[in-house]
Amino acid sequence: MATAPAHPETAALEGRLLPPGRERGVRAAARRNPLLVVGAVLCLAIAVAAVLAPLIAPFPADAGDATHPLETLDTPSSAHPFGTDQVGRDVLSRVLYGARISPVIALLVLAISCAIGIPLGIAAGYFGGVVDEVIMRVTDVFLAFPALLLALAFAAVMQPSVTNTVIAIAVTWWPWYTRIVRGQAASVAGRPFVESARAMGIPHRRILLRHVLPNSITPVIVQVSLDVGGVILTASALSFLGLGAQDPTPDWGLMVSQGQQFFTTHWWLVTFPGAAILFTAAAFNLLGDGLRDVLDPRRVLTR
Repeated sequence: MATAPAHPETAALEGRLLPPGRERGVRAAARRNPLLVVGAVLCLAIAVAAVLAPLIAPFPADAGDATHPLETLDTPSSAHPFGTDQVGRDVLSRVLYGARISPVIALLVLAISCAIGIPLGIAAGYFGGVVDEVIMRVTDVFLAFPALLLALAFAAVMQPSVTNTVIAIAVTWWPWYTRIVRGQAASVAGRPFVESARAMGIPHRRILLRHVLPNSITPVIVQVSLDVGGVILTASALSFLGLGAQDPTPDWGLMVSQGQQFFTTHWWLVTFPGAAILFTAAAFNLLGDGLRDVLDPRRVLTR
């Protein structure tokens, strides 16, 4: 028995994140968008610093528990461009190694949040009814509390550590992705090519993976890039309050916390790790703004 031909829109979109014409428009818009280029270059620089930290850090051992009592609180100099901390560790080395901590925490948090939020959002938007009501009411409970306050509450009941910081923030972050994806999935579920796939008896799992997910993921990509800076700031706040990474971990928030009592006389202890937080958050925000402009269907020219 001959199988019915696939719906034109279904065949065109199957296996693609974007339709072919839209993909060409995205590539053209990316070349014209300076925010995307600047953000991507800055993020690449951060990634390079993290990967090459053991090679470019002047004193790699200072990223651990090394101490140098005779070099405590030295001002920035040729030997120590960012100065030394209260136990004599090189601040530049710790800032470079911190690029392996704070951004990685953010990426892990967002990976976990997406792994929870995206499937729930797709299920709520596609199936609707009771499934939608249950998922979205649970989501609303989490969204009723400020993310930082909820993360503080979860972190306070767990042992302070990098792992528990990731868990505490991820628990508060996933609802945003559920809400974003739910709206997209509900819109896609009503389109003709999805209805055609249902009419042909294609299993729900295949429809979700081949059609609903690819057509719902674009806002998530943008949101993830915008959220990296927010997660880094939240993780730094937890470390600053003593609920995140613990010494000797070279976490930027922890370094700011440890240096605050010396700020009026030894400004470099707070300034350089604080600047690293600001620089990283700004880099990912620029990348996110650029991606939003490029992937916005109202701005991308299809050719």
